[in-house]
Amino acid sequence: MSTVRTLRHPARKDINLPGVLYALSDPIRLDIVKSLSANGAQACGTLNLPVSKSTATHHFRVLREAGVIYMEPAGARYLNSLRKSDLDARFPGLLDAILAAQKK
Repeated sequence: MSTVRTLRHPARKDINLPGVLYALSDPIRLDIVKSLSANGAQACGTLNLPVSKSTATHHFRVLREAGVIYMEPAGARYLNSLRKSDLDARFPGLLDAILAAQKK
């Protein structure tokens, strides 16, 4: 039997710029964010990341702890979604600028 644990997410007011920039500084994490932005909420395993499962878990944890994504239990797995409204409220235009720069 698989048990899904409750994960902690920072409140909007606790999301800080250095944490967000650090989370987005890694190419794998940036790819996760680009995919969530383009496709909406997705389960961890559906993203087909070029890393081991444990490394992917690390990347999702960094994004979650920085306040970039929200991980919601969905059965025995987690559904990841971008916290765009929270990021836009804290740092207007930042996420859009980063994602736009990646399209060039």
